[in-house]
This record gives sequence, C-alpha cells and structure tokens, in this order.
Amino acid sequence: MADQDQPSSPSATGRISGFLRTRKGMVLAGEIILSLIVFICYVASRSGGYSVVAICEMIFAGIFFVVYSFEFDKQFRVIHWPWSDMIRVIIGCLLYFITSLIVIIRGYDGALIAGGVFGLIAGILFAYDAYIIIPALKKTAHHTPAPTEPTEYA
Repeated sequence: MADQDQPSSPSATGRISGFLRTRKGMVLAGEIILSLIVFICYVASRSGGYSVVAICEMIFAGIFFVVYSFEFDKQFRVIHWPWSDMIRVIIGCLLYFITSLIVIIRGYDGALIAGGVFGLIAGILFAYDAYIIIPALKKTAHHTPAPTEPTEYA
C-alpha cells in the first residue's frame, strides 16, 4: 500500500521520448543520425580514414543525449554540463567542416563526396547547437560575488 502513495518515476522510454520533444533533444538526435549517415558514407568509400570524426561525434552526442534525457546533469554537479557541451559542439563543428571540405575538394569517390556533404550539414547542425547553448551559459554565468570584507575573529 505504501508503494501507491509515492509517485512513480517515468520509465526510460518515457524520459527519452519526453526529451526528444524538446529542441535540445531534437538537435542531439539529429547530430547522432547525421553522424551515423556520415560514418556509413565514409566507410562505403575507398578511403575510410575520415570515419573517426563521425564515430567520435556520434558517441559524444549519444553520451550527452543520455545525460540530458535522464537528467544526470542535475545529479552530477561536479561537471559543468553547459560548458562541456559547448566545447563538444565547437570541436565537432570545426572537425566536420575541416574534414568535409578536404573530402569534397579531393572528391574522387561518390560515397566520399556524399559523406562530405552530409558532414557539412552536420557541421551546420553542430553550429546551431552551439547557438542554442549560449542562453544556458549566460544563465549560469551570474554568480554571487564572494565577500571581500575581513571578518573579525572573537
């Protein structure tokens, strides 16, 4: 009988589907899907060496998807999650733009060029993710200053 008095926490699928309805959830899901598409295109080409960027960014986006959907960011306050996310998306954006431009300029394989085009789209999505993180960083930037007056000891 005591179990019925406490509200039940949402299931894992409920948390994930609830997070997918948010703007951040859609952007992270798009990053994971685009990274998977870029990975498939790079692996299907003759030179699959560029697939490391897609794998790393897909894994990092997946980690942040899990952290935000299960609200681990509110439980583990040791890590500053908005700054960690900002660093992740800036690095991802730069790496996708650099590798995609190299791949498109080299352009001797159709799958490699397709991966480069999808990589440019992923770079734009990562840049948009950085843009939507900025309000969260501004919100956490307002700290109360520490007292600077000396305290008297009795």
